[in-house]
Amino acid sequence: MKFSIIVPLYNKASYIAGTLNSALAQTFADFEVIVIDDGSTDGGPALVAAVDDPRVRLVRQPNAGVSATRNHGIELARGEWVAFLDADDWHHPNYLATLVATQAMHPEADTVATGFVFIPDSPAMWPPRWPEYPSPPGVELITNLPARWMRGPSLCTSAVSVRTSRLRQMQPCFPPGESHGEDLDLWFRLAEQTPIALVRAPLMAYRVAAEGSLSTTHVTSAIPPFLQRLRFRAISGTMSPSLRGSSLWLAAQHDVTLARQAVASGHRLEALRCLYRGRRAINSGRWWLTAFIALLLPGQTIQNWELWRMRRTASPPDMR
Repeated sequence: MKFSIIVPLYNKASYIAGTLNSALAQTFADFEVIVIDDGSTDGGPALVAAVDDPRVRLVRQPNAGVSATRNHGIELARGEWVAFLDADDWHHPNYLATLVATQAMHPEADTVATGFVFIPDSPAMWPPRWPEYPSPPGVELITNLPARWMRGPSLCTSAVSVRTSRLRQMQPCFPPGESHGEDLDLWFRLAEQTPIALVRAPLMAYRVAAEGSLSTTHVTSAIPPFLQRLRFRAISGTMSPSLRGSSLWLAAQHDVTLARQAVASGHRLEALRCLYRGRRAINSGRWWLTAFIALLLPGQTIQNWELWRMRRTASPPDMR
């Protein structure tokens, strides 16, 4: 079997049928779908159980969180490759076929990913109307993911496939108990071991909530655990010099982002602490602009600017 598609399910009854339909509509048919129900309290598991297709397996477990759920799916996988698909996302019909072609083109890459599109959570927008892309699409071979990430988010969980044997060597792949940045932790660790082949085509649709505000955005001044671990690995000397430099630069730039979030929520002193922690980026214009914002701009002006910036940058990876 070529692919095991792992679908973590927790209270997504409104979406799971469409997600499974997108998986079962693949033009490449050598796959299984493993739906891990993480203690749902709605009717989602019953909808999965009613699917009359032998390729779909429903596995139930007590609620343990998304990381433990994905790790459980990896252990159950019978395919050579694991493809991830969240219970409210959608795969293009040619998603798996494109992965197969890319794997053959880049056998040195144990991680293969595609581009993706953000689609509002509105009934009028689903099923997705896919944008056009070149045939065959181009492929970017990423050997320094932190440097690539500074150009823009490069990977999205439902658009990533990894060789199963590689994942089993890294278990627990997703940090148990974490649900913010747990996927990024795995992508960065994988990228330190194997190149990533990124297909320049939007072959996954990511469902996003209606346009929100800063009050509904995850805001914290604490550096996420995945970046703490990335910074530790870089400082400990386990990386090449180029990867070490880009990893520390990425962590510093995230500190600048945290500083902007802190000042937008009215915590200027915390913003200055974040800027000090991210002082490796002091030679960048972004660091100095954030310092100016933190010290001089009125709070409402900062909030309006931050909302504008978020809307402007809410876009998938550059597929040009």
